Amino acid sequence: MSKSATVLPSNQFPSPISENSSLFSSSKDSHDTPIRKNRGSDVPDESSDTFSDISSSTFAKGASGERGVITAIDVGTNSFHAIVASVSEEGVFTIQSRAKENVRLGESVSDMKYLSDEAMKRGIAAMKRFAMMAAAANAPIRAIGTSAMREALNQDEFVRRVQKETGVAIEVISGNEEARLIYLGVLQALPILNKKTLVIDVGGGSTETIVGYRGEMLYGHSAKLGAIRLTRRFFSDDKITPKAIKECRDFIRGEWALVFRSIQVCGFERVVASSGTAQTLASVALAKKGRYNPDESLNGVSITKQEALEAIELILKEKNSKKRSELAGMDPKRADIIVGGALILEQAITRLNIQEITISDYALREGILFDHYQKQFNIERYHHLSQLRYKSVQNLCDTCQVDINHAEHVCFLALQLFDALHRARLHSLGESERELLEAASLLHDVGYHISADQHHKHSYYIIRNTPLLGFTNNEEELIANIARYHRKSHPKAKHENYVRVPPEKRPLVNILAGILRITEGLDRRRQRLINTIVVELQDTTLRILLSCRECEDKPDIELWSAERRTGLLEEVLGKKIVLEVR
Repeated sequence: MSKSATVLPSNQFPSPISENSSLFSSSKDSHDTPIRKNRGSDVPDESSDTFSDISSSTFAKGASGERGVITAIDVGTNSFHAIVASVSEEGVFTIQSRAKENVRLGESVSDMKYLSDEAMKRGIAAMKRFAMMAAAANAPIRAIGTSAMREALNQDEFVRRVQKETGVAIEVISGNEEARLIYLGVLQALPILNKKTLVIDVGGGSTETIVGYRGEMLYGHSAKLGAIRLTRRFFSDDKITPKAIKECRDFIRGEWALVFRSIQVCGFERVVASSGTAQTLASVALAKKGRYNPDESLNGVSITKQEALEAIELILKEKNSKKRSELAGMDPKRADIIVGGALILEQAITRLNIQEITISDYALREGILFDHYQKQFNIERYHHLSQLRYKSVQNLCDTCQVDINHAEHVCFLALQLFDALHRARLHSLGESERELLEAASLLHDVGYHISADQHHKHSYYIIRNTPLLGFTNNEEELIANIARYHRKSHPKAKHENYVRVPPEKRPLVNILAGILRITEGLDRRRQRLINTIVVELQDTTLRILLSCRECEDKPDIELWSAERRTGLLEEVLGKKIVLEVR
């Protein structure tokens, strides 16, 4: 299964919080994504909808009514970006500080297969500065790794070094998740909520294209087309020749052929471009018309098709980066890679017949911020998977024709046991770990879609190779491993899938898989006979007390099945487990 693109009917995409958004709770209707403060020429309509449910969250708030401040870091292929911000009761961002470092993490001769030691050192230095900025604001950090880290075979080394030297844990996300977060960020900058909008984000290693409407991503794709990547491939000697330009254009068209077709089928009313390449192109276009002011934000500024193509022509005329850096409006730090990025936008404009492009100041990092608040809101208020995550899990269950009644009941029991063990102080796991258990419980049987034989291994494969919007790559790996160990062998160091789990996370897989194994056994005949779980701790014995619904059948088979599955949880907790029906 490919994880490069997501195309689903619009009714299958996660919508803003609505009634019956969870297995275990319901909520009042909520409105869509709010429009954020915009300093550009395209000013939002003050009557736009806002996330009314988000604004009533129980986050810790300051005297001004703002929720806790956080730091969002975009660990990009070309540059690292950090912002420290909070969100108000009305859902409006207050950005306290911003920082940017041109790290060139993906600058490698191996087409991003390996991060060089020099690039990692630059990245660590940047992360140290960002960590100090976050510490000064007392703001916890969420750092997201994109294309260069996704593809690097030594990404784990960089993650470990960053965490060891800065204390920052980087989460690597899929291209589809990156696309979703970019769209979420753009929604905070421009009044596009009620417009079917094509968003194009040209990065250093990849380009994300999204068609969205009213907060839903109708189409999303991440292509291995980026400013650094194409520069390395076609213009590595800093010389621009007609032959290299033609080859680059042909390559982009070939890579994007199916993307162009999908976007045309989906359709769009408006086009937004985000990130540095688009902003530089707009600056050059405005400078050519005598309208560029470096002190003004480009957010909301629009350029026509003709203006964009003329700016690209200007860039291509200059045969080396030194001359390009002297162009009015050019960012000198981007002059050496702008040609590749400009040609990507050129092909999008010409092939999709785009007549006007609006620039967004916000992109991935702002999407990280808002996504953080959304997730925390759902966790704190509803005590369950966020709406988006639940929809992603539900879609995969539907695709694989999972017995949803069984999956939901196993999940219901697993969360009961998780909570009971927490109350008994047998673990100190929190809501985020509870979400992983919920997702794994619902998905543990997707492997039946391939074959009943060894279906637990097939479940791992399907989960690990299917886009689950709202989850990071690391979270997907954990969920897949938890589901894989719901039956048969306990986790072993020789298992390839288990080796992929960071050593510090393996105890988490063990305890959650141990819980899932028992609760899977408690619905052996899929009759949902067990409905309540409580635990009692007596010295070295853990008694799991079960209550049944009223029916003629006795849960003797369920008890037998669960008793055969207690071993893993016993190993983790160091307790003898006894199951009893009350």
